[in-house]
Amino acid sequence: MDLIRNTIIEGECVDVLSRLPDKSVDLVFADPPYNLQLGGGLTRPDQSHVDGVDDAWDQFDSFDAYDLFTHQWLTECRRVLKDDGAIWVIGSYHNIFRVGAILQDSGFWIQNDVIWLKSNPMPNFKGTRFQNAHETLIWAGKTEKSRVTFNYDALKAFNEDKQMRSDWTIPLCTGSERLKDTVTGKKAHPTQKPEALLKRVLLATTNPGDVVLDPFSGTGTTAAAAKMLGRDYVGIEQDPAYIRLSRARLKAITPLNGEALETQKGARALPRVPFGALVENGWLKPGDRLWSPKKRHHARIRVDGSLSTGDASGSIHRLGAHVMKAPACNGWTFWHYESPKGDLAPIDLLRRRYRQENGLN
Repeated sequence: MDLIRNTIIEGECVDVLSRLPDKSVDLVFADPPYNLQLGGGLTRPDQSHVDGVDDAWDQFDSFDAYDLFTHQWLTECRRVLKDDGAIWVIGSYHNIFRVGAILQDSGFWIQNDVIWLKSNPMPNFKGTRFQNAHETLIWAGKTEKSRVTFNYDALKAFNEDKQMRSDWTIPLCTGSERLKDTVTGKKAHPTQKPEALLKRVLLATTNPGDVVLDPFSGTGTTAAAAKMLGRDYVGIEQDPAYIRLSRARLKAITPLNGEALETQKGARALPRVPFGALVENGWLKPGDRLWSPKKRHHARIRVDGSLSTGDASGSIHRLGAHVMKAPACNGWTFWHYESPKGDLAPIDLLRRRYRQENGLN
């Protein structure tokens, strides 16, 4: 079975997954059955019924049956992931610890757990437990060696230049975003996730054009977020009613494109430009002198892009560390070149211009 992008496939998840090609997707987001093991209905203090999760797809005969199912779908997800791919799994205290152990047993390498703090959680109507105000997400690479995508600088910009933490406060899906049954007017799915949660996951760990797979697609929240953010999606869902709602939802979405999809990138994310490239392309010349910021130190450029001063020589970083008597040095910001007007400027400015003029940004 070839991978058809931007589609919701009808069928049971393990069966459909088994027919997808190896190493064909970049990210999996899985919101599996929670196996709530509910006994009897749930009512509010006024005896009105709480519309909770009592669907057949969330019911398993035993923990062993649930564990076997989890092993099966995780094994198939790992097979279809690319070598540098990753998976997110979300769950509650009912299942996330079982899923996490099986995830590790299956060969995945956990990167983080993230706590989704619900700003508007459902009360504990019986008053017998703490109010359940969070769910847990596990983010894991396919293997320990996987070089998973992590858009650190984009998340830092998103978070007002502060490092993104692993606790995310996002409200439950409510209002116009909550899909309703066209006949009864009640919520169409008991555990529909907010698009804001999926957008943050995809912003953090995918790039435009990546393929995102959701093996428990439900009403299509993952697909909706992927389409909006310029990612391709593949959803798997066995309920025809959910599929109809998903397709109508997706049809109404206009994807972002062009500049709107660009994100903040730090120096680590940019293509590497060696100092020697500036020398061999004439931006600086062998024999030119470079200076420390206050002209306390200077060095000469050699033909291979190394620097020399006195009886010491080395790369821009190594020689900078040597003259400062420091364990390390960022030579791009330490060494300065002299402009025709006599002003000093860091050689990093030349690197930026080189990237720009050669389309490397």
